[in-house]
Amino acid sequence: MKTYVMMTKIAPTDAALIEITHGLQNHNKNSVAWLEQVKELCPEVKVLAHYALLGPYDFMCIYEAPDEEVAAKISLLSRLKGAYQVESWNAIPTKEISELLGNSFATSES
Repeated sequence: MKTYVMMTKIAPTDAALIEITHGLQNHNKNSVAWLEQVKELCPEVKVLAHYALLGPYDFMCIYEAPDEEVAAKISLLSRLKGAYQVESWNAIPTKEISELLGNSFATSES
């Protein structure tokens, strides 16, 4: 399984406080429904963590999925539940990156 990080915003950056508050209330209502929909439509996905953030994004979800197609489905489900903006990133464990770098340096030094 691959690990993905999904970053979501519930309102545009220049949204009014009332719009942001409304978005947060909707997100709280929709997050349980979103998770149930993910379990139903993508039973192979394992949600590892879901956080509210202080910063440019409102929420972060870390999950495992078998491939990019399933990850895209998760992002689309988030949009359907009212997220204003969604970005999904593939997360590669540091150990794997170190191994890749080690192998690259070993080949170039030969």
